[in-house]
Amino acid sequence: MARDKEIVTKTMKRVKSKDTSIEVVLRKALWEKGFRYHKNYAKLPGKPDIVIPKYKIAIFCDSEFFHGKDWDKLKLQLQRGNNADYWIKKIERNRQRDRENEKKLLFLGWKVVRFWGKDITKNVNECVKVIEEMIFDESMDDFP
Repeated sequence: MARDKEIVTKTMKRVKSKDTSIEVVLRKALWEKGFRYHKNYAKLPGKPDIVIPKYKIAIFCDSEFFHGKDWDKLKLQLQRGNNADYWIKKIERNRQRDRENEKKLLFLGWKVVRFWGKDITKNVNECVKVIEEMIFDESMDDFP
């Protein structure tokens, strides 16, 4: 089924790169727990969505589509759709860029955590728990 290009263009223009709903949900939960953070931190590779500088934690809130969750399945779906070459190339490049930025952050001594959007929306408390455990592990490293 062909879609109207004007509708697709209008929809894609509304896709945000910062302050997405999943980011806002996670930030609110972290704030309520007393964590202070920077958002969309341009001083680090990949411009993490949330950064907790005190613990050197970089957090990315990734949408399933644009970051290629279950890539093998998604790729098959895209191959059957419109503009398959464009989307496959775009998402593969996004995934590659994610890996490159993660390596750079690790090299700089940062801990990196990535959450899928649906994991945040379905169970934000579990996501916060993952971050709390990272902080706890870090604080335990300070003890002899």
